[in-house]
Formats: sequence, C-alpha cells, structure tokens
Amino acid sequence: MTKRLTLLNFALLTGIACGLVITTAGQAVTQGKHADDKEPAWVKQTGARKFPSARNKFSVNQYGAKPDAQTLNTKAIQAAIDACAKAGGGTVVFAPGSYVTGALFVKSKVQLQIDKGVELLGSQHFEDYPEIDTRIAGTEMKWPAALINVIGATNAAVTGEGSINARGKFCWDKYWAMRKEYEAKGLRWAVDNDVKRARTILVQNSTDVSIKDITIKNAGFWTVQLLYSAYVIVNGVVIRNNEDGKGPSTDGIDIDSSTWVLIENCDIDCNDDDFCLKAGRDWDGLRVNKPTEYVVIRNCMARKGAGLLTLGSETSGGIRHVYATNLYGKGTTNGLLIKSATTRGGTIEDIHFRNIQMDSVGTAFSFTLNWNPAYSYAKLPNGYNYDSLPKHWKVMLTKVEPAEKGIPHFKDVYVSDIKAVGVKKVVNAGGMKESMLQNFHFNNVNVQGNSAGAVDFGEGWVFDNVSIIGADGKKLQVSNSEKMKL
Repeated sequence: MTKRLTLLNFALLTGIACGLVITTAGQAVTQGKHADDKEPAWVKQTGARKFPSARNKFSVNQYGAKPDAQTLNTKAIQAAIDACAKAGGGTVVFAPGSYVTGALFVKSKVQLQIDKGVELLGSQHFEDYPEIDTRIAGTEMKWPAALINVIGATNAAVTGEGSINARGKFCWDKYWAMRKEYEAKGLRWAVDNDVKRARTILVQNSTDVSIKDITIKNAGFWTVQLLYSAYVIVNGVVIRNNEDGKGPSTDGIDIDSSTWVLIENCDIDCNDDDFCLKAGRDWDGLRVNKPTEYVVIRNCMARKGAGLLTLGSETSGGIRHVYATNLYGKGTTNGLLIKSATTRGGTIEDIHFRNIQMDSVGTAFSFTLNWNPAYSYAKLPNGYNYDSLPKHWKVMLTKVEPAEKGIPHFKDVYVSDIKAVGVKKVVNAGGMKESMLQNFHFNNVNVQGNSAGAVDFGEGWVFDNVSIIGADGKKLQVSNSEKMKL
C-alpha cells in the first residue's frame, strides 16, 4: 500500500471498482446503476475551499528550535507560528531532524509544513498539554490540548511528508491503570472521560482547514478530531498507532459535529474506530444539538481497529448525508458499524456505503441501538456524595427527559457493491419496538461468513442481488420485523 491511495491502485488492490459486482461464482460483471446509487450533488462541495497562499516562510530553527530529539521546542515552534500569523500568513518550516514538542496552536492563514526528513516527537509530560475547553466522547469539558491544534482558525493547514510520533504510551499506561480501578467500582462509564490524554491533531471551531500527507504514529488518544468545524479536508494521511503496542481509544479520524468534510486517500492502523462520525452524547449532546452532515469518505483503507467505518455511538445531534465509497478493511472488528444507546437520541439518516471490500472482519454489518451498556449508561454507585462529584460526572449523570427523547433512530441507509470474505458474522442488526431500523437497502452484496446473523426490529428492508452465506448453513434470522423484502 502506497502512502497515497489513488482510485486506480485502490481498485486493483481491492478487486472492486465502480460498476462491478462480484458474483457468488467470483466473477466480475458489469452492474447497472440504481436510482439511489447516484453520487449526491453535494459531494463536490465538501473539503477546504481555500489554502494558505502567502509566500512568507518562517523557519522554526531561526526561533531557536533544535532537532536533537531531546530539547523541548514548544516555545520556539510556537514563536515561528505566531510570527507567521502576524505577518499575514505563510509557511512554517523545519530543518531536517527530530523535534520534541508539546501542544502547538496553528493560526489562520498559516501552513505548518512538516517535510520529509522532519519528525515531531510528542512530549511525554502531561504538563506540556495545557487544558482547554473542548468536547471528549460526546461531553463538553476541560481536557488537554492536542499536540497540534487548529482552534478558531480560518484557512489553515498541516502538511508535508514528514511524521508525527505522539509517543502516546504514557497515556495508554495511565488509562489501563485507572480503568482497572474504575471497573472494580462500577464506574466503567466514567473512566474514558477521567483519564485525560493527549489527542494528536485537533481542528475545532475552524473553517477551510487542510491536513495532508502526514504520517502519524502512536497517538495517546484520538489521532485526528474534527470538532465543530466546516469545510475540512484530510487527504493522504497515514496513521500507525500500534507500533509501540495496542493503545486504548486510538481512533483514527473522528468527525465530530462537523460539516462539509472530505476524507480521502487515508490509510489507518489503530486500536479503535478507524473512521468515525460522532455528534454528541446524551443530555449534553442534545443540548449542543450540532449534527455531523455532508461527509465524504473515499479511497481509504483500515488495517486494524474496532470499525472500518463507524457512525456513533455519539449520535445526539444527528448524523446525516454521508457518502462513503471505495473503502477496504482488513482485520477490523466490524466493517460498517452504526451504534447508539437509548439515552443518546438523534437520527442517523441518508447514509450511502458503496464499493467496499472487507477481509477477515468480525461482523460485516453491525447496527445497534443499545451498544455497550456498561460504557453507555451512567449510573452512580452507592457511597458517593453527588454535591462533591466532578462537573462532567454531573453532566453525564443528567437524565434525558422525557426519556423518549433519548431513543435514537436509524433510517434510509443504502448499502451497495459490497464484497466480504473471512467474516465471523454477516449481519448483527438490533432495533427496538419504539425505534425500528427503517429502510435499509442492500444492492449487489456478497458476503461469506461463519454465520449469517440476524435482524431484529427491522422495517422496510430491501435486498436486491444479495448473497449472504453462513458456513453453519443457517439463513439470516429475521424477527419482530415488517415490510421486509429479503
């Protein structure tokens, strides 16, 4: 796999291209397009609309940065960024070498260019990541800044063929120690928000931002988070988060209550969701009420992780108008995963999954309204005084009222031209009487697995040229469902 995935070499790799379907006999035949297979008109409007154009160049070395893999260069690099912004914009550059740094803040009209031969090494001291107001796992709270931050900026970029090694094991070790302690106390729901770890790249409250060609390694927490932002492109980014072991919560790219986003030509190996769309959690997410919408993900690969493409479990603000095409997942726990919880609320709708190949995944299609209860539902054990709780605990414990507002809805999902082999379970779909999984359309889908799986509380599902084969000989089990054309 090359660093940049062009459409041609991606098609050669996966054996899938637009207009082809792999039959049960393994033959590729031309397939006509259905009405719902047309590329939405809005797809061409996604991504950054402009790029920093000023010709000024500012070398971090002239501001005292040392590429010796030891000196903490945060102040020197930030001085170069600030000078660049003050001059009206331009490009911040590095001489070859390895630079240790804490949190950096990229400003409007600034391009932070990490060229080939340049490596940024994340500081391994928490004090080098000052706390900011942000959102983590669907809840707004104070949290350490990321290694590279683009906050409140317009027309900014992080580019180059160099690398960022976040060296996040110091965060992983902290998490596993606290999780063991919290689970014993019945606090699984709280641990992820209490262990404050450093993200690698954060784009927050920003517009027209470009992240291109960087290789990122060993994230301490989420690798790239796009939060409350619009018109963002992430192109040609390679993520390798498992080089120093298996770190928890090392999501690849998280699109969080953001719009008009284009993700393309990316290659991710992580230990949680590879490509993930989020929109807030429970009471706080419903309060903020910002959707993730108008998102394109194309020509990308996931090597390991919890999900090739995940929507949720943070769904409160809604996730809609998503177009994902030409994706390849090998060895992920799930292929296409849509998940939420009965306190989360929000609607997931108008979702298009096209031209996708999966190999050796756990579940090809997983859709659930009641994901991971121990994590999803906040419940305070006996022995705690509510008045002395951390602020974010109180927020997470706030009940959604009326309770019906917390029930999420999934509808109008279009799945076409899919091939998967080496799958354990093909379909794991569970709706609710109060919220049926509505209008899922499968067209030209060929999946072989150990078991076909089941659909519970589905409504209006349509299968057209679908082959789901379970090695155990059992057909897809369908229960509590209506208007199904399978």
